[in-house]
Amino acid sequence: MTDPRLPPPGTVVRRTTARVLPVRPDGKVLLLHGWDPLKPQTPYWFTIGGAVNDGETLAEAGTRELREEVGIVLPPDALGDPVATNTIEFEWGGCPIIQRQTFFAIGVDGVEVTFANQEELELETISAHGWWHADELEATGRAAHVTIPGLLRRAVDAITLRRAS
Repeated sequence: MTDPRLPPPGTVVRRTTARVLPVRPDGKVLLLHGWDPLKPQTPYWFTIGGAVNDGETLAEAGTRELREEVGIVLPPDALGDPVATNTIEFEWGGCPIIQRQTFFAIGVDGVEVTFANQEELELETISAHGWWHADELEATGRAAHVTIPGLLRRAVDAITLRRAS
């Protein structure tokens, strides 16, 4: 039996996403710990974000996802310019996904992370949050995608430059 919250098996999902990398002054970046619903035995660390809805800008989607996934509330203009874009291909929930991603970095100090606004499927497939230095994450081999440590480095560099100016 298939989960009605997932696309039908074999469906190729193409989506545009906005992703947000919150960076603390110590250079650690907030990530989420979770798994594919069909592969709970293989957890990984991934970035905050999700699909851009019809009529949303990338920044609006980014701030909505930030609020929904970790409870950080910011206006869209707080995200500034994107720090990176890429396209990745992966499988999730039994479906191939081709995902165009735009990444924003935000500087944060003390934030309280909450999963209270997550959707049911997110609550079932996300177990924790964590603050990571790129090198530490890379050493674990547990990033959801090989590009994530480099994205953390870009986010930290961007926030360091913003704080210096």
